[in-house]
Amino acid sequence: MAAPLRVLAFAGSLRAGSTNRALVRAAVDLAPEGVTVEPFDLAPLPLYNADLDTDALRPEPVTRFKDAITEADALLISTPEYNHSVPGVLQNAIDWASRPGHASPMVGKPVGMIGAAGGVIGTARAQQKLQNVLLSVLAHPYPHRGVLVGQAREKVEDGRLTDEPARAFLAAYLEGFAAFARRFR
Repeated sequence: MAAPLRVLAFAGSLRAGSTNRALVRAAVDLAPEGVTVEPFDLAPLPLYNADLDTDALRPEPVTRFKDAITEADALLISTPEYNHSVPGVLQNAIDWASRPGHASPMVGKPVGMIGAAGGVIGTARAQQKLQNVLLSVLAHPYPHRGVLVGQAREKVEDGRLTDEPARAFLAAYLEGFAAFARRFR
């Protein structure tokens, strides 16, 4: 039996009723045996400011976030799509986590991408942009087309992903992602 896999999961949306937060909750519930998905809330992170990005001045929520990334075996990012790209909340979190450059906790970290949006194609464009960002910070995006939940408002009720085909696809994705992430240990 493989050692348990710890996956840190976060959504690039701050909205309480976010469909991407619902995807993170579903990932917690659908994680395969031997995998723990731990949600992380990005809301406390301030806007990135390089003047504060020193050991002496770094805001405590940022230190907590970077430590959580370091302790995790892998990351699972649920991104909305804003203007054909990733939201500022998510980019800001990656900006904090990706420094200092080659010594950041993102380096070498396997990352899965999922996303939900109201449109038919889900978050395909945002995930494509996110993959470029992840490669630039030397993370290892899972080479999969991703989980793209389109028309998400019809598939989420009371903050829970209720659409069975979407849940089954997410569960299968998590199985494959876990196998991918274990290769980086």
